[in-house]
Amino acid sequence: MGAFFALGLFQGAVYGLLAVGIVLVYKAKRVFNFAQGEFGGVAAFCAFGLTVALGLPYWVGVVGGLAAAVAMGLVVERVVVRPLESSSRTIMLVALVGVALFAVAVTVLAAEPVPRVMPPIVEGGTVDILGAGILPQQLILLAVLAVLAAAMAWFFKTDLGLAVLASSQDLRAAQVVGISPTAVSRLVWGLAALLGGIAGLLYAPVGIFTPGFMTFTMLVPAFAAAVLGGMTSLPGAFIGGLAIGVVQNLGIYLLGQQLAVPGAAELGVFALLMLVLLIRPQGLFGKAV
Repeated sequence: MGAFFALGLFQGAVYGLLAVGIVLVYKAKRVFNFAQGEFGGVAAFCAFGLTVALGLPYWVGVVGGLAAAVAMGLVVERVVVRPLESSSRTIMLVALVGVALFAVAVTVLAAEPVPRVMPPIVEGGTVDILGAGILPQQLILLAVLAVLAAAMAWFFKTDLGLAVLASSQDLRAAQVVGISPTAVSRLVWGLAALLGGIAGLLYAPVGIFTPGFMTFTMLVPAFAAAVLGGMTSLPGAFIGGLAIGVVQNLGIYLLGQQLAVPGAAELGVFALLMLVLLIRPQGLFGKAV
């Protein structure tokens, strides 16, 4: 059981990192960003192409992958988000789902739907934690998640972060005091894309990855993590991601292996979400509206 707990903790770190990006956009723009996973997918495939296909140094692949993710975020903000700013949230949501599906399709055409293995940032054997073999890459992922969650929480206490929050709460008043909504929008989507890119680069070396791997396997648990922690809380997204990962893996052990219940991981997450939302509809750390 300890091994499942440890594996869930490190898997949940990926959910938490994506969830932090989702909450960042929601706090600033009140938009559910369904393209968040593809920022990570684009970063992973670009890094793979630079390091493995072209043989360039690893750091070049990392920088190139993150640059590609941020560029995608800025393009999405300019081409999709800004023109639909005055539209309903439903239209914006559908548009962002379309962005994710379009990115997956482009990746399939450009890279072919072939499984790939990304070399890890740090080589080395597994470390035994509670009976589970944990890769150094997974330890780095957990550490990066904790640092980024703290950094984003600090960011929203700075003048720039407060400007982002002010724009989300009252755009007209923010403009009156000299805050540029265009600059704020670019900043938010650029940061969200950067967070997604980091998640993709850290998760891809853990296993085999294919086009759409972040969207199809990671995005729904990441949204569940954001809802669980509270859609207005960045630390909550971090904690929610860890909780979702642990509950998924404990569900596989307790319900799947012990009781042979089908869909054990999903059932465990659903039960946790229902319990928390019945007690605190705003999530564990969210603020009531």
